[in-house]
Amino acid sequence: MATPSVRDHRINTPLGEAHARQWLTVDAAGKAPVLLLHDSLGCTALWRQLPLLLAQASGRSVISYDRPGFGQSAPRTAPPSLEFVAEEAEQVLPALLAHFALERFIAMGHSVGGGMAVHCAARYPANCEGLITLAAQAFVEPRTREGIAEAKRQFDDPAHFARLAHYHGDRARWVLDAWTASWLSPGFDDWSLDATLPAVRCPALVIHGKEDEYGSTAQAQRIASLLGGPSRLWLLDGTGHVPHREQEALVLDGIVRFLAALPA
Repeated sequence: MATPSVRDHRINTPLGEAHARQWLTVDAAGKAPVLLLHDSLGCTALWRQLPLLLAQASGRSVISYDRPGFGQSAPRTAPPSLEFVAEEAEQVLPALLAHFALERFIAMGHSVGGGMAVHCAARYPANCEGLITLAAQAFVEPRTREGIAEAKRQFDDPAHFARLAHYHGDRARWVLDAWTASWLSPGFDDWSLDATLPAVRCPALVIHGKEDEYGSTAQAQRIASLLGGPSRLWLLDGTGHVPHREQEALVLDGIVRFLAALPA
């Protein structure tokens, strides 16, 4: 299959300018593109080869964007609100859909990006044709907070923090604080996707590693059980919080099969 062409975009959103990258395939006509939503410390670059491989294997265009404050997007100074997961679908997604003139899309998110993808699918049920979550959280559990607290301690090591700054530049401190301060806040204790999941009507693929250090399999089970549409729960043995990197070929194949089975 031909190598997808790549285009970069700058998009104005209510939270600031966002950088997006689009992988365009020659076979994409008539197929809803896949919209990627990254994790709490992520950005487009940290998806690595996945967008390219997914576009090649699925024949769909793939769009990834750095949330405002992350990667190559505009920096932010104010901390995100405790409603930041839902706000991504409310404030940023409309700007993306308008910029790319998208009437149909597949929402695919990793970790907190999976929760954001759920909100995107719920907010646009007539437009979202499929939902894929990778290691997503559905509620706050001790394992999640313990993992975040440990990661916060590790970032006290300048070498460890420098790896984060490699992807986020001078935004790195804001990125780290936005993640840890929100999830460790007592005000976030009762956060969950429970009220949103039933509003998702499209088919869904829920992927979770059994050894995920930031969430037990109860997270994925909650998502799959409460979704309002058909869902497949896929739990991976010997896999942690980044299944698409740890089991790249397997996970990519499963995603492509899911996409191929969606109604035309």
